[in-house]
Parts: sequence; C-alpha cells; structure tokens
Amino acid sequence: EQFATIRHLSPTSENAQSAMKEWYHFLNKTGHHYSLAAFKGLGDIYVSDKRFTKNIDQFGEGLAQFMCEAMTIYAEKNEE
Repeated sequence: EQFATIRHLSPTSENAQSAMKEWYHFLNKTGHHYSLAAFKGLGDIYVSDKRFTKNIDQFGEGLAQFMCEAMTIYAEKNEE
C-alpha cells in the first residue's frame, strides 16, 4: 500500500528509491537473501507474470510496472 501512494512519482525519485531500499531490506529479513540481481529479477516477474501483476495492481493501476522500474533502478545503482 505504501508503494501505491507514490506510484505517480518517477521511479528514480528519492521517495521511490527510499521505498525500494526498505522493500529490499524487508525481503532480506524474511529468511531469504536476495542479491541485487535477484531483487531486479523479482521486479521483472512482477510484470512478466500476470498473476503477480494482477495481485499487485489491485492496490493501484500500474503499480507492478512502477515497482519493476524502481527495483531495477535501485539494483543498478547499488550494484557491488
């Protein structure tokens, strides 16, 4: 729901990138370790798998696409 409120912003915006940082760290606290490449790949799944898209977009039209783009930018900016 937090992402739905910022989906109108640019995926490169400070707010979007801060939200992606939180999302990345949240996912890594769930018992899995996502590399930045895997995080980027997860974002790709959000738009390539219509089941994910439908589930995510229930919180706002275009949210899956926004998250995919913001996750890609976050991963690329923070690559080691």
